Amino acid sequence: MAAYTFAPLTPTSFLARSATVFRDRVAVVDGDRTFTYAELHDRSLRLTGVLAGLGVGPGDRVAALCTNSHVMLEMHHGVPLRGGVLVPLNIRLSVDELTFIVGHSGATVLVATHELADTARQVAERCGARLVVAGDEQDEYGALLDAAEPQPEDLADERDLLAINYTSGTTGSPKGVMYHHRGAFLQALAMAFHTRLTSDSRYLWTLPMFHCDGWCFPWAVTAAGGTHVCLRAVDPAEIWRLLRGEGVTHYSAAPTVLTMIANAPEADGDPLDHQVDVTTGGAPPSPTLLSRMAELRMRVTHLYGLTETFGPVAVNEWHSEWDALTGEEKAVLRARQGVGNVVAQPLRVIDLAGDDVPADGSTIGEIAARGNDVMLGYYRDEKATAAVDAGGWFRTGDLAVMHPDGYVEIRDRSKDIIISGGENIASVEVERAIDSHPDVVESAVVGRPDERWGEVPVAYVVLREGATADAAAIIAHVRERLASFKAPKAVVFGDLPKTSTGKIQKHVLRRSDVQSGPSA
Repeated sequence: MAAYTFAPLTPTSFLARSATVFRDRVAVVDGDRTFTYAELHDRSLRLTGVLAGLGVGPGDRVAALCTNSHVMLEMHHGVPLRGGVLVPLNIRLSVDELTFIVGHSGATVLVATHELADTARQVAERCGARLVVAGDEQDEYGALLDAAEPQPEDLADERDLLAINYTSGTTGSPKGVMYHHRGAFLQALAMAFHTRLTSDSRYLWTLPMFHCDGWCFPWAVTAAGGTHVCLRAVDPAEIWRLLRGEGVTHYSAAPTVLTMIANAPEADGDPLDHQVDVTTGGAPPSPTLLSRMAELRMRVTHLYGLTETFGPVAVNEWHSEWDALTGEEKAVLRARQGVGNVVAQPLRVIDLAGDDVPADGSTIGEIAARGNDVMLGYYRDEKATAAVDAGGWFRTGDLAVMHPDGYVEIRDRSKDIIISGGENIASVEVERAIDSHPDVVESAVVGRPDERWGEVPVAYVVLREGATADAAAIIAHVRERLASFKAPKAVVFGDLPKTSTGKIQKHVLRRSDVQSGPSA
């Protein structure tokens, strides 16, 4: 084959193109600072020189403890342009957790934005990593960037390691998920395609850039030539200001963040004067939430994926003929996880033997995936990598049904299924019933040990301000919609523990004191 018929795929190529095609257009808005695509490209190339001066070469790991900022965007381009491996760090983790990740990854350089400098210093001291802080009074990052000359490295193999993204570690130590250049390139194109990004798009960064490399949107928005609108902390009031006044056209967020936005005081005004495209994932959004978002002129597309699949591996592809359905019918369809995205292989739902379950919308199995947007494996953990392999397919741990039309719908995480008196209870199904109560903002259902039934469901519920519903009302509401044995035996009111990406931490609820209490 002639050499000119092939070039390694890498997401860094998108920035080079946009720096030419959209040279003078605004690429990044970060508070009072803005950068054009030409400037973002220049800064990312200069970052390669900074990294070279710090001893970073191809294959070396560089950790980033950064808020959603121009710095984190530059890291997503400059580190791989140098041939390095980006290690995005969850900014909500403790010093001990971050120290484990930096040490396990072998990162020798740690770049942090000024908001996180104190934590970063402790981690760097423990790991012996070279710390560079951006945006404080010294702004070493900016000074080094200004003085540097580009020193990029050519990519030899598109399946070379691009990034290591660490899982939350709720069932043990975090695992390092290995991304390659080819997967990130294709996943970025899939995200741009499915969310209809263009050069006129303004993407609001409500999703943490550290999470699955921001679902590959740092490269997707760049590929489209759109504008990255950085949001350094999730603030519903600020989000509404940007939605109403700054022309935001797209954003991504977990359902819990959507709930915050939909229930903010600012949401009580007039609906938006333009349609905003929203992508959500991390947990199935309730039909009630989806209906509320539609009222606010926010068109929600449900995506599904994991850290191991470069973020969203599936999309709930909408059919125009479904527009004729009732609001409730549409919301139920929108809550499904959907089908493999445009670069993914079709998802499967398999039984314990690895065989496909019937596509009847009721037989539960485990979602399995494979293809270009599935990880290389877990970094330095062959045992964990082997444990999720089902004959060349990645076992996700998510329990779902396959509908006759080929759409997948999650019933639960395998660890979240409640087995009560020999009957399986899907916590997601109970949560949807609870969330349909007019007084409820959001809920989480977990199993509590019970001497008679083995387990019984317990609901944790957040009520709207001024709501009067009590436990009996919530339980009665569920019993009107589901079999009685699925109704919660106890209801606890209060805030829900969440991860930095907005996922409800059910493992924390399982350990709470109420788990050993009596049934209601």
